Amino acid sequence: MLHVAYAQTEWKGFPLDSIQSEVDGKWQPLYYWKAEKPDQPLVVVLHTWSGDYTQTNNSLAEKTKVKGWNYIHPDFRGANNHPEACGSELVIADIDQAIDWALENLPVDRDSIFVIGASGGGYATLVTYMKSRHHIRGFHAYVPISDLVAWYEESLVRDPRYAQNILDCTASEDSILNVDEAKRRSPFFWETPWEKRKDATLHLYAGVHDGYTGSVPITHSINFYNKVLRDAGVADLTKLVDDQTTIRLQTRQKGEETGQFIGDREVHLYRNWKNVSLTIFEGSHEMLEDVALEIL
Repeated sequence: MLHVAYAQTEWKGFPLDSIQSEVDGKWQPLYYWKAEKPDQPLVVVLHTWSGDYTQTNNSLAEKTKVKGWNYIHPDFRGANNHPEACGSELVIADIDQAIDWALENLPVDRDSIFVIGASGGGYATLVTYMKSRHHIRGFHAYVPISDLVAWYEESLVRDPRYAQNILDCTASEDSILNVDEAKRRSPFFWETPWEKRKDATLHLYAGVHDGYTGSVPITHSINFYNKVLRDAGVADLTKLVDDQTTIRLQTRQKGEETGQFIGDREVHLYRNWKNVSLTIFEGSHEMLEDVALEIL
């Protein structure tokens, strides 16, 4: 039930509802689709860095509807340009409550919950992987941000507005980054809850040209992949991405001859260990929406 007046109550047939935060009482809207059959998967699509619940220009909603699955597109404090947003405890609670709402109101198969997002939505996907209290089957993070300290420095020369956003999120003063606060909001610096996530899949995807023709260097995906494996105690270094490989990918914009494709895109690097994978594909700062749900 809507508790706040919004400009519209649906988008292309997708209804709008809202959830009151259990933390501060503020209402967070969400678009959704209710499957017609019982026990269907739930796809949780998280908005990008500068977006909010109105960011309905992705095709995942319609694709999920065609599959007959459940879908939610929640708000979680809107754009990442203020302290309430940007990986905060409020954000974590908002996403968890949105999943609660779906479990209560939609015919969800509780063993088939998937979280997916790109860019800032990929960042929020990593936040959810690290902090959500829910049992989630799969996390799919496209071109995610994992380290706000690094992204601040990178954005100063790529797109200063993102650097300013990080300053605004982290109680930074006089254009000097509050590094401790940035780390507190960065999944890369959090302890991986491996025992809780050992049965969940985590898939990281990045376009090899991102950071050149896009805003988030591929090192955010590579470093997070390595971090999760190290936190899980992986001793086999061949499962990790070494510095030489990372440098080659960044400087040559080309990787190994894998012979693999994701959709119609060449895969330049693929690494996996158990249920964690990293795919560097031919592309830039993007989600491969044509194949994203098929990969689930």
